[in-house]
Amino acid sequence: MPTPKPPPVLLTSDQSPTRQQPSPKNSPSKSKSKSKSASLSKWFRSVFKSFPIINPTCRMPISLHGNRFNDNHIHGGKRMTGTLFGTRKSRVNLVIQENPKCLPTLVLELSIPTEKLLQDMGSGLVRIALECEKNSSDKKTKLTDEPIWTMYCNGRKTGYGVKREPTDDDLNVVQTLHAVSMGAGVLPSETVMGSPSPDGELTYMRAYFDRVVGSKDSETYYMMNPDGNSGPELSIFFVRI
Repeated sequence: MPTPKPPPVLLTSDQSPTRQQPSPKNSPSKSKSKSKSASLSKWFRSVFKSFPIINPTCRMPISLHGNRFNDNHIHGGKRMTGTLFGTRKSRVNLVIQENPKCLPTLVLELSIPTEKLLQDMGSGLVRIALECEKNSSDKKTKLTDEPIWTMYCNGRKTGYGVKREPTDDDLNVVQTLHAVSMGAGVLPSETVMGSPSPDGELTYMRAYFDRVVGSKDSETYYMMNPDGNSGPELSIFFVRI
């Protein structure tokens, strides 16, 4: 004889099924964080289509070495490592090194917001000219040892470039990126400065630069495109007049 089925349960008007609580892995805060990270990665890829995006959560990023990065080279130029970095609203900093593992040979603070410079580079070629006057009383000063420069970006005066000694934050940036040859991404501000910054994460871009010396009063740094099929995306001219 078959077992009788239990009668169906009817819900009254003041009863409702229990709403299932979201699991921790699908919580709104983590979903929002994942969405923000994806949007930021998409923004970087649109700005630097040929640059690899480095995972910023890794204290020791992977090394990016490859023959294709060494093919695009200006004859007579000296290969250097250049790093542009700063929070998106702050002024961009430029650090030049002999190679990623050396101490900086040049640190400049440029009077253009980091976000603006990266956007300009994503939309076309950028030319930065840094000019200073000759000082007749001191003819032995190296060109890149001049303390202050008038800055022009694509022919438009944008303020000044200031040379300074590397700070602890500068050294933390190059130390964190010492294994990276080329790449772009973001670093948590607490990784560099020891505490969260009100200006948000630190944006960086690292690339090879070819240094070409014209004379004791002129030299140029050409940031080479890593795909090897086109010329420099960024050129920085130092001129003493």
